[in-house]
Amino acid sequence: MKSSAKKVELASVDDLFSTEESRADARREKVVEIPLSELHSFKGHPFKVKDDDAMMETADSIRQYGVLVPAIARPDPSGGYELVAGHRRHRASELAEKETMPVIVRDLDDDAATIIMVDSNLQRESLLPSERAFAYKMKLEAMKRQAGRPSKENCSQVGNDFGKKSSEVLAEQVGQSKNQIFRYIRLTELIPELLNMVDEKKIALNPAYELSFLKKEEQT
Repeated sequence: MKSSAKKVELASVDDLFSTEESRADARREKVVEIPLSELHSFKGHPFKVKDDDAMMETADSIRQYGVLVPAIARPDPSGGYELVAGHRRHRASELAEKETMPVIVRDLDDDAATIIMVDSNLQRESLLPSERAFAYKMKLEAMKRQAGRPSKENCSQVGNDFGKKSSEVLAEQVGQSKNQIFRYIRLTELIPELLNMVDEKKIALNPAYELSFLKKEEQT
């Protein structure tokens, strides 16, 4: 009888560990291959994806070695997936004539997805003023909304800085002054023609900032 009791007890412990392992496995992020056609661009994505020399080099690398760093996407309610990080890799994969690319799928709300999307691109060496302008604006708005509902999901952005304004936290994160952040954000008030001239370095940041206070009809 004692031997039988021990067997029952051991079986119960084994079942317990199997359950814990399966739960841990379910929580662990997985990389999956997703067809390029099912991956859609992030709504309002402010960063330009150009078929320039750098893109062609990336495409050549993917053609030879594949995509080494998985993209990040979230399920799209209308079907497929919305890219959060990896727009350039997606385009390069198309140019390399790949059918799929490795992706980490996460369930993200709009604000968390926006912050990841912006952060994954701000690390690039060369960004246009217009890209910084809309990226700073999108991230700051997302951070302000998150600050109004602090939780485990957004503590990495504002959790240790509850005494600071979101603009101050953003300034520290990107290595710019708060005033410079707002100067860039003001560029989003420019008409496309003037904003293009800023990107082309035909108008400097300070004059562009002053022009942004003009009404749209006065900017033409």
